[in-house]
Amino acid sequence: MTRAAERLGMEQPPLSIRIKALERQLGVQLFLRKPRGMELTAAGRTLLAEAQEVLGRLEHSVRATQSVARGEHGDLRIGMSPTTPFHPLVPQCVRGFRAAFPGVGLTITEGLSNEVRGELLRLQMDVAFVRVTAMNDASLAVVPILEEPLIAALPRAHPLARGRSLPIASLTALKEDAFVLFGPPGTGIYDQTISACAAAGFSPTVGQLAPRITSTLGFVAAGMGVALVPASMRRVAVDGVAYRDFGRSMKATAVLGLAHRRHDPSPVVRNFVMHVQGLLSRRG
Repeated sequence: MTRAAERLGMEQPPLSIRIKALERQLGVQLFLRKPRGMELTAAGRTLLAEAQEVLGRLEHSVRATQSVARGEHGDLRIGMSPTTPFHPLVPQCVRGFRAAFPGVGLTITEGLSNEVRGELLRLQMDVAFVRVTAMNDASLAVVPILEEPLIAALPRAHPLARGRSLPIASLTALKEDAFVLFGPPGTGIYDQTISACAAAGFSPTVGQLAPRITSTLGFVAAGMGVALVPASMRRVAVDGVAYRDFGRSMKATAVLGLAHRRHDPSPVVRNFVMHVQGLLSRRG
């Protein structure tokens, strides 16, 4: 009893009083008093085992609660505009976050920027890789990631797609072509295509509207028109499609950003945004 009191940082008499009070409260005898010390009764051994289990669960609960508060556990719903997964930085961000936070469950869905905006506002999505610089809502922010050139996706039979892969001098070389426009007005690549053509001095003839980038390239391969796509899309090999760069006079770019709700209280969201920003700073 004396050694137990020392381990607890208290005097022996108060400890004896506390034990007797606990026995009276429970209505059982917890210890057998012997001439040389004490030993637990069967009831005492049961209480000890149960108490150790309860304390163990409490310790686990504390660690789990603290882990969730640090954003190490939870769920994250990631949206992606259709062309964003083809830039190597996007899967690199997701892959690095999974390695750094293995306790966070990830759900990835595809959506155009207008669809993503609605999902973020309805709290059905947490973050999204988008092709716009702003989400047209004060409660949403977009972290700029990078800009990449727009290139031409041409049918293989197109005169500018034949022979050597020489850059197209300027976008005006395509002003007589029909354009396959990807997404409705108000979405990233659609608006950037219209702006690029306007800067080149013409309004594009719309040959076909495409709901997704895969159908856009399919329509191009079928000879239904040309399209402007982010340079990272050249990684997608489609039979019947040739990619061509533009000369230096072509200044149009496709942006890539990470959209999220401003002041989102979720530590998981905060960790993901910080992870992306950290990756960007390391890339310089």
